[in-house]
Amino acid sequence: MNKPKRYTITTALPYTNGPIHIGHLAGVYVPADIYARYLRLTGNDVAFIGGSDEHGVPITIKAKNEGVSPQDIVDKYHAIIKKSFVDFGITFDNYSRTSAPIHHETASEFFKTLNDKGAFIEETSEQLYDAEANQFLADRFVVGTCPKCGNEEAYGDQCEKCGTSLNATDLINPKSAITGNVPTLKQTKHWFLPLDKHEAFLKEWILEGHKKDWKPNVYGQVKSWIDDGLRPRAVTRDLDWGIPVPAEGGEGKVLYVWFDAPIGYISSTKEWAAREGKDWELYWKDKDTKLVHFIGKDNIVFHCIIFPAMLKAEGSYILPDNVPANEFLNLEGNKLSTSKNWAVWLPEYLEDFPGQQDVLRYALNANAPETKDNDFTWKDFQARNNNELVAIFGNFINRVVVLTNKYYEGIVPAPSDFTQVDAETLAAIKAYPDVIASSIERYRFREAGQELMNLARLGNKYLADEEPWKTIKVDESRTKTIMYVALQIASALATLCEPFLPFTSEKLKNILKLRHNEEQNDEVISNKKEIATTHKNESRNDAVSWNDVSTKKELLPANHKIGKAELLFSKIEDDTIQKQLDKLEASKKANEIANTAVEAQKETITFEDFTKLDIRVGTILEAEKMPKTKKLLKLKVDTGIDTRTIVSGIAESFSAEEVIGKRVTVLVNLAPRALRGVESQGMILMTETADGKLVFVNPDDAEVGNGLQVS
Repeated sequence: MNKPKRYTITTALPYTNGPIHIGHLAGVYVPADIYARYLRLTGNDVAFIGGSDEHGVPITIKAKNEGVSPQDIVDKYHAIIKKSFVDFGITFDNYSRTSAPIHHETASEFFKTLNDKGAFIEETSEQLYDAEANQFLADRFVVGTCPKCGNEEAYGDQCEKCGTSLNATDLINPKSAITGNVPTLKQTKHWFLPLDKHEAFLKEWILEGHKKDWKPNVYGQVKSWIDDGLRPRAVTRDLDWGIPVPAEGGEGKVLYVWFDAPIGYISSTKEWAAREGKDWELYWKDKDTKLVHFIGKDNIVFHCIIFPAMLKAEGSYILPDNVPANEFLNLEGNKLSTSKNWAVWLPEYLEDFPGQQDVLRYALNANAPETKDNDFTWKDFQARNNNELVAIFGNFINRVVVLTNKYYEGIVPAPSDFTQVDAETLAAIKAYPDVIASSIERYRFREAGQELMNLARLGNKYLADEEPWKTIKVDESRTKTIMYVALQIASALATLCEPFLPFTSEKLKNILKLRHNEEQNDEVISNKKEIATTHKNESRNDAVSWNDVSTKKELLPANHKIGKAELLFSKIEDDTIQKQLDKLEASKKANEIANTAVEAQKETITFEDFTKLDIRVGTILEAEKMPKTKKLLKLKVDTGIDTRTIVSGIAESFSAEEVIGKRVTVLVNLAPRALRGVESQGMILMTETADGKLVFVNPDDAEVGNGLQVS
């Protein structure tokens, strides 16, 4: 079978209710960009399509919470998300938005086509309704208990704990996310896509046609859905934010976001094709085009069952060849949570680690959740950078470039006869493009990235074994051959690392001057950020292509002059990582405070009860730790009426030394009590700060012996 030359690559459309975080990047955008970059490097025609999903219920919820319009929310976050992708080097050919006129037009036409073909059924059913808010409750306006796993914080469209796709009426004990009220059921009419009518087609297409080439996690989830029996799915909702339903009786209703959003891939392709003078239909309707969806596991059902059913019902579109969905990425052992600010946000990363986009790209790919949920930790991020990018890749390149400039003023030396080691090394270089390509084309990007690093390891081992810094003293001819071979490895790395480390690739190509046009040697990717949103499949000026690494006799010819050495990567120090850990710890504490339950008020007392308490100001004269206890301090306290012993459980918060001389509030008429053999003759009054720290109720302006007055 001939490999397709035209590819349409789509990525899940992020909700524009917040910025991008590392979970999005690891699950969708980094692997998709690796794939798109690789395909372009190997001469394919690629349409890499993305955009913002601006019609989801989370957007309207955020707008209500912030007291602004949904349009204000989507305008704000679309700009943030788009800029983040540009700065991070995600090379979308087009990044659009579902609020764009071309999308409203495309989605409306798609609905009308299916409606005219009788592909929908119209049903009047009971939907959850919030009487106080005077509106029906669509998907995320409802929270309740998941009927599958018992999660009490499941949404009306999906349980984020077990991943089950739900309808709002499936929830146990549903509540309105708007008012907190228990909703009622009220009749309303909607259009439904009868998935049960597409069951036979889906079984043949997926269960028989893609059992071997789809990832096990994707195939397994889809098979489970089909085996359970498919049911009609509503394609409209009672909302005022979204694309109006273009049908009689559709007043006050919009297209459901899961129906509207994937059509955004088509409308974004139309937008790109119109700008570039291309025929969009070739990328969606030509059988020689390969369609690939990059998504997270929470979108598998929509892209493998529902959207294909829509495309099949329309009749003129190709179906996805593959849907290489990833699992979820956790952070420091806990699930990523936008509401709890337990995340590494891309805009903040770019600010905290300027010029280090490739470090995050590498770390996320090396730990990608390709077959199971994986965990991102800052310590692993640091180790990936310091032990692999710096110590292996960067170290090899730096030694090669420094020695070439030191020995030959930057001129690639002409080799003499190759030894067996030289010949084997040169042959190994030529094998790497196919090895890496094989992994990429099977969507094993983590494996592909490690094969790339193995090429850098090959370079380090070759230099360490051949020791040009020693041979230069005794055998100049041999040294020239060693450096020539090492420079071929460096050149191969510059080309083959581009899908994974694009900023590094650009920098290395400029160091090695791997350009046909010397005037372009000083261009770096940071000065060409526009390619991330308007990338063109134009002819490149690279002197070495992906295929050249396998086929060319030499990548850097003798007498070619390279540039001076520059560090490709810098070591990341412990204090830099600690700042990120401190930031997460602050988020954790803030959430603990926000979720701390306030104790209920105790039984009501009378004023006479309160007047029985004799509370006075005292000074701690002596303090010592009670032996064999963690919490107790033995205190001598001057109460103004006497000096007495008080045993206080504050040793975990204060040392004996720091409380001496402390002015405190003392309940002096508490009945004495023996604690660890010591009679305690009162009680020190304490309180807690918001973060749980003990502090004294401290009457600094009162005299010792004064009683507390009530007014």
